[in-house]
Amino acid sequence: MRNADRSAPPPFFFTMRISLRRPRNLFLALLCLSCVLFLVPPVLLSNFPTDLSAARYAARKEFIGDFSGIVKNFSLGHPSDALTLKQETDGGVKEPTGIVYKERDYRDPVNSRNTTIHNTNLDEANGLQFGNGGGGERKQENANDSTGGKPGPSNCTTAGEHNEGACPQPVTSNKIWQMEDQLIMAKAFLQFAPPSSNSHLVRELKQRIKEIERVLSQAKKDSDLSRSSLQKIKAMEVTLSKAEKSYPDCSAVASKLRAMTYNTEEQLRAQQKQASYFIQLAGRTLPKGLHCLSMRLTTEYFTMQPEERELLNRHDVQKPNLYHYAIFSDNILACTVVVNSTVSKSKEPEKIVFHVVTDSLNFPAMVMWFSLNPPGQATIQIQNLDDFKWLPASFSSMFKQPGVDDLRYTSALNHLRFYLPEIFPSLDKVLLLDHDVVVQRDLRGLWSINMKGKINGAVETCREGEAFNRLEMLVNFSDPVIASSFDAKACLWAFGMNMFDLKEWRRRGLSRIYHNWLQVVRGKRQQLWKAGSLPLGQLIFYNQTVPLDRWWHVLGFGHDSSISRREVDKAAVIHYDGNMKPWLEIAIDKYRGYWNKFLDYNNPYFQQCNIHT
Repeated sequence: MRNADRSAPPPFFFTMRISLRRPRNLFLALLCLSCVLFLVPPVLLSNFPTDLSAARYAARKEFIGDFSGIVKNFSLGHPSDALTLKQETDGGVKEPTGIVYKERDYRDPVNSRNTTIHNTNLDEANGLQFGNGGGGERKQENANDSTGGKPGPSNCTTAGEHNEGACPQPVTSNKIWQMEDQLIMAKAFLQFAPPSSNSHLVRELKQRIKEIERVLSQAKKDSDLSRSSLQKIKAMEVTLSKAEKSYPDCSAVASKLRAMTYNTEEQLRAQQKQASYFIQLAGRTLPKGLHCLSMRLTTEYFTMQPEERELLNRHDVQKPNLYHYAIFSDNILACTVVVNSTVSKSKEPEKIVFHVVTDSLNFPAMVMWFSLNPPGQATIQIQNLDDFKWLPASFSSMFKQPGVDDLRYTSALNHLRFYLPEIFPSLDKVLLLDHDVVVQRDLRGLWSINMKGKINGAVETCREGEAFNRLEMLVNFSDPVIASSFDAKACLWAFGMNMFDLKEWRRRGLSRIYHNWLQVVRGKRQQLWKAGSLPLGQLIFYNQTVPLDRWWHVLGFGHDSSISRREVDKAAVIHYDGNMKPWLEIAIDKYRGYWNKFLDYNNPYFQQCNIHT
């Protein structure tokens, strides 16, 4: 009875005690232990299918390996997640859910418990699985979740953070992405049917495709989906399940998806080429509102008496101790922004003189506009290109190149910058501003920069250690004259904000060098440089340019949407170089505000010509 009061030892330890006494019992204990260890794995893995044949398993592995992340290639603009298609076998056992881990889901291996999955199951994690209805839900599953799908504690972090315990924000487009993937699979299955087939399954697939396409055309995120839309997802799952049973050949489905991928990529390339063409075309086109503004102002100008017109543009603007800005432009809106932004940021606007040079077609409108909208305390002079009688008679046509129809490259106004000493014979320095810039800081400091005996002060566009923006990109170094005179790896500098020392320019005779290069290019059969004034300027001011701090002039606002806010805030001048000019509809929206704020859209002329933000 005393022994009965004691706690009985656990059976395992009891067996071990006996086994130590008798060799036979030791053998039996070890046999039992091996049976237990043998039976445990099937129990733990009971969720996996037991009736898959070896051939089917091998086919699935091949299919998964070939189609890592293929489906989301068709859903451009959305991140890829897992596409899980559940499949019921004849025995009713469901295959395991696949997991796709994309790069954006990656966590630091030190702080994440999912490292093993990321490193060892990459092929399977990117797989595409067929399943119940072919379209099941997208899920990002926790690799350590052993609770049968129930949420449990985990150490997850939000994007850009490393605080343990903070979980990622829920994705709000899971259903939209799921419907897009369903649409892809439905179209793939539909291609297996003969062209003339009108079976019940084909009709059902077509109907489901129309329903999903109609929903996707009206909804951009999950919150836009109605209850009926969610029911259409379930209906598509059922239809895809039928199709998957009718077409169970994974290799055939893989081939179809491969073909669809190729066709989609070809269509994308064609559309990108077409978009590039339209952007180029839009960049050359004069907006209707700007044309209207020019015509109205020109009409007003010619209704005035001749003596009144002369008074509009009569100023004493040749004093060398003032800040002189040169702008060559035929665009009234663009000139207005340059003038207004420069004056608004200047601490001495009364010392500013703007010299706007335009062509004869836009001269009346330009004079009329700035007489009605004078730039505050600053002085502005409008000059007509045709009034420069010292220019060569063929000046307007001497820059045309075979095969180049873009007027931006052959414009006489662009090449007029090489005649600055002749245009301003009494000035020692002038700051050249392109008409597609916005001034954000006072520029007086540029007049006190040490030019080191150079002629041109400009910002370089290349960076140390990079092969980009070198002279060889613009100039043909296969020509012996070019190769012997210049360094192909010389850094390019930017036109758009340039400080020119006209006194040194005259002393070195750069205008003569400019004309010499024009003569050289006429005697060559091959093209020596790309179209435009920039390549020619790189040659003329070669070894005559002093680099300025890069924050004086930041480029890319007409083609690069990735410029940081820090770069914008630090820039003295921002330049809309490229095709996406701020006065065009194709402008980059997030940069348009820096330009628009220097225009008064309540101006009556703007209202009449429907010019708005």
